[in-house]
Formats: sequence, structure tokens, C-alpha cells
Amino acid sequence: MDRRSFIATSALGGTAAAATLATPAVSQGKVKLTMVTSWPRGFAGLDDAAQRTAENVAAISDGSLEIDVKAAGELVGPLEVFDAVSSGQADMYHSADYYYINQHPAWAFFTGVPFGMTATEHNNWYYHGTGSKRHNELGEIFNIRPFVAGNTTSQAGGWFQKEMNGPEDFNGLKFRMPGLGGKVLGHMGASVQNIPGGEIYQALSSGAIDGTEWVGPWSDEKIGFQEVAKFYYTAGMHEPSAALTLGVNLDAYNALSPQHQAMLEIASGHANIWNISQYGYFNGEALRRLAAGGVKILEFPDSVWDAFGAAAQQVYAEFMDDEFFAEIYEEYVAAMRDSSGWISRSASVFRRQRDRVLG
Repeated sequence: MDRRSFIATSALGGTAAAATLATPAVSQGKVKLTMVTSWPRGFAGLDDAAQRTAENVAAISDGSLEIDVKAAGELVGPLEVFDAVSSGQADMYHSADYYYINQHPAWAFFTGVPFGMTATEHNNWYYHGTGSKRHNELGEIFNIRPFVAGNTTSQAGGWFQKEMNGPEDFNGLKFRMPGLGGKVLGHMGASVQNIPGGEIYQALSSGAIDGTEWVGPWSDEKIGFQEVAKFYYTAGMHEPSAALTLGVNLDAYNALSPQHQAMLEIASGHANIWNISQYGYFNGEALRRLAAGGVKILEFPDSVWDAFGAAAQQVYAEFMDDEFFAEIYEEYVAAMRDSSGWISRSASVFRRQRDRVLG
């Protein structure tokens, strides 16, 4: 089935079929593209990555290619950006692809999956393994040309109103977690919700949810979760890497010059590395402030990790009948094991010995 036939008969339905396909706006030889994002304007790290991508494009194109960034809700809703770009209502989105696993579960691999790759491992697979190729193949089905354009790195396990002493504490818990990680918690009895970032604080403070994951200490502190929850689990199973995507409408992308196409790839790649470093730099000092302010910093007990692992295997098994998903899963796991095999014997050993020697 070709991509347009797939779209016409998929969950995108008539939206994609009825909309006018995107065409880049050209004025006085300059091309302008509209980017819709899943992030409120000024959201630490997430909006930064979107803005950085646009700024990179403006700088390297000398203004010949411009990206007009529209924050969540300014043109379409935060979780509507995928459909808007696929159908041609907008030129590109900046978002986390695992929000769209209802379109295809394989989108999760291009953000983060339970017990999956770290940011370094994900970049290894994406740029030198089959990751980028598979991302493009999946995007083609939905009329999208995707690029990784940010990564919030290992995400925290989340904010809770009580300590989580065992797997049974997740039963009936109202918790915000998207992607396959959310499905894992669902298998553990949690009532899982996918709430856009700009709405989480209100949901947590009102009691509409009992807990939430978001990103990590820096982004979480900026939102103010420490004001409404005091138990913070700093390691989670759901997103050891959390890549962000610049998804370009494929028709709009194909209408660009080869030079402008290359600029999008280069700008996205730089935003990816820049965003990883941003989180690496700011998370540590934010965690110190949270702890000093009375937040209880915790780790899940082994019994919870074991339950996470068992539920994750159930979730993966549910999608193995999808040939494309199964192929990516096998490639992903093989690449992860190879990268981890080297890192665990080199950088991980060095870090452990460095911390021991330096104290």
C-alpha cells in the first residue's frame, strides 16, 4: 500500500484526504515554513529545542529559509501537531513521536521505550545504525520527513503524593505517562492519562491525577511540581532516552531545494546535541535545589523494577504481530546491546573509578 492510500484508510481518516497539501510560502526568493509544536512558549528545554532548530536554520541559510514557530495552542492543540503536518495544514511539527503510538506503535522507538536506549545509545543507532532509515520509512507512510531535533535524556520516574513501596501501590493510581511506558503502568493497574505538558500542573494540584512524570529536575522545577508533590523518583524505566522530532510535511520537504533540505538536517542534528548538553548541564544543579527545598529524592525498590520489567515484556508482545514494529524492535535491541557492551566496559568503569578516587 502506498503512503497516500494508507493515510486515506488509516486513523487519520478524512482529515488527510480533505486537507490541501502543504506548499512552502515563497516571497522575494525566501522560503517560510510554519512549525507547530507540542510545547507552551518558553517551556524549559522543550520549547528551547524547537526554537534552537529554527534559529539554526535562519543562521545557516542566511535568512533564505525561515521557520515561524507556533507554540502549543497558537495554531493547533499540542497533541494535534502530527495530524496537522501529515495532512498539510502545517509545514512541520516539533514534538515527541511517542505521543502518536495510536497512529503506529513504532513511533515510540523514536522518542523512548521502556528499558530502552540511553541518549548516547539512541544517537549511535539513529546516525550509524538503522534508526534514521526506519524513522524515514515510518514517516513516509504518514507523509512526513522526520529528523531527531532534541533529546531530554534520561527522564525521571516521576512525582508522587506518597512513597511507592511495591508494585501494588500502582494499582488504581491515576498517573500521567504517555507512550509505551504508560501502557506498562496500565498493566500494573494504574489509570494512565496522556495530558499535554501545559496542563499537568493543574491536574496534579487539583487531584485529577495522583502523580506524573514529565522530564527531569530542571524542566520539572521550572513547572513547579515540587509545590504540589514531595516524593520524586529520579530514575524511570519508561524513557532512558527521550528524543524529540522535527517532522516535516513530505510534500513541503520535497518542494525545497537540496540545499534547504540539507539545512534542515544539519540544524536538527545540532539542536539534538545542544539539547542533550543543556539537560546534562542544568539537571544536576536543579536536583540539588529540589532536595534542599524539602523534596524527598527516592529510587524505586527492586520489586517495582521487576514488575516494570515483566509488564514491559507484555506490552512489547502485544505489538509483535506488526511486522514493521517487530523488525525495528529486533534491530533496536541488537544495537542497544552492542553499544551498551562497550560503554559498560569503558565509560561506565571509568566513571565509577573516577568517583571513587576523587570522592
